[in-house]
Amino acid sequence: MSTEKKRKEGTDHGVEVEDRPKIEPPNKYKVIFHNDGFEKANAITMQVHEQGKGIAGAYSKEIANMKVKKCSQIARAEGHPLKVTMEAE
Repeated sequence: MSTEKKRKEGTDHGVEVEDRPKIEPPNKYKVIFHNDGFEKANAITMQVHEQGKGIAGAYSKEIANMKVKKCSQIARAEGHPLKVTMEAE
């Protein structure tokens, strides 16, 4: 990150400006359903069944974490041993 000052072009006022740091967008995290040997909903189920896991979506870290926790809580409350994790893209 450069904070080097330089003259603003096109002015005779001698105004100095600083370079602004480039802001990178936050990393996305995939919410993943894992195969646990039981049948589940259709769309992701086949991917989970055939590949061992299926990506439900990609979100910011905070939202992905919330979705993993909520999905796990609902699955447990309904008696399903669904394994849900998250990993960086």
